[in-house]
Amino acid sequence: MNLKFIYKIIDNEEWLKAKKVGRYFGSPKDVSDGYIHFSSEDQIEDTLKKYFKNQKNLILLKVDTLKLDHLLWEQASDGNMFPHLYSSLEVNNVIEEFKISIKNEKHILPVNF
Repeated sequence: MNLKFIYKIIDNEEWLKAKKVGRYFGSPKDVSDGYIHFSSEDQIEDTLKKYFKNQKNLILLKVDTLKLDHLLWEQASDGNMFPHLYSSLEVNNVIEEFKISIKNEKHILPVNF
């Protein structure tokens, strides 16, 4: 598992709003849970299948973990460790952003993200 980068799947409109204010405060689920949900590189596909089925206009954010002060890796009920950010995400901590396309009800991740 690569611990240097974590990934956030986000609706394009949400991301555009965050870029305007310089911070992302999380999706409604993130706000309800008290932290921003992220995925490791190995968890992205399962996260897409579980939480974003058939959803269009998604962006994949690549975030440098070394720039985050309030990041914790916590165990989910299935035993997997997930990165959770207990603060807002500053937009300048996003290293890259990638469009996630969808074809035949399957999300297509960018090459070399």
